[in-house]
Amino acid sequence: MLTFDGKVAVVTGGASGIGFAMAERFAKDGAKIVLADIEEGALAMAVAAIRASGADAIGVQTDVSNPESVRHLALRTLDEFDAVHILCNNAGVESGALFSDIPLRTWQWVMDVNFYGVLHGCREFLPLLRQQPEAHIVNTCSVAAFATGAPTMSPYAASKFAVLGLSENLEIELRTAGESVGVSVLCPGPVKTRMTESERNRPVDVETSTDPLRRSVLDRLADTTAESGLDPQNVADLVLDAIRTRRFFILPHPDIAINGVERRIEWMRNGTPTDAREAGK
Repeated sequence: MLTFDGKVAVVTGGASGIGFAMAERFAKDGAKIVLADIEEGALAMAVAAIRASGADAIGVQTDVSNPESVRHLALRTLDEFDAVHILCNNAGVESGALFSDIPLRTWQWVMDVNFYGVLHGCREFLPLLRQQPEAHIVNTCSVAAFATGAPTMSPYAASKFAVLGLSENLEIELRTAGESVGVSVLCPGPVKTRMTESERNRPVDVETSTDPLRRSVLDRLADTTAESGLDPQNVADLVLDAIRTRRFFILPHPDIAINGVERRIEWMRNGTPTDAREAGK
């Protein structure tokens, strides 16, 4: 995709963080923007900010865990702009505890948003993207798909493994068939977003763990993000470049991702997993 001018980009989880940064970056290059988010107030402010830059933009309140809500997002996009060229399945949440203490409803919520949100987006928008001579899907994953072992984060890691598997298979299928729709998987490590606060949007029937270990894990992640996390705009630049070149893996933190894969290979060879305390390094 050599130019973004006049293209239509749909970004879920677009009211803040990486999602908003991608939308801003696409708009800067001339794209029309559809922001989707579950937080109505934040969504309205994000749309106003994109419009203030001179770009065409709309906001659609969307619950990506609900396929009907995602279908409404697609229909609203067509009603407004009559096409879609870029889909960023970016919405995500995180919640957990030690494995034996995680309620089933917590697992369902994390998987519904992180995995099924991506699945619903791909299923609903792929037929629309196929109508264009060039189009692209970006599925937001995480280095957690490569570097596992962080305590209390089993649902998050499982959901991101699922996104990686879906994305890899979809890209291979589309590329093998010679289709014009590319796929990328975005796998960041620490980025200055509100991911550690994502339980703010949890349904009322999803419990929050009071385990001190869980609190310490979140505090450590928040500290790491504040000290050394990437600016979301830097991540957005990588996304833009990957769409232009149809590159599958987008690795803002390549060392963390590659080291995680190497640890897994070593585990396969010698039968001993990496100590959990070392897994996040």
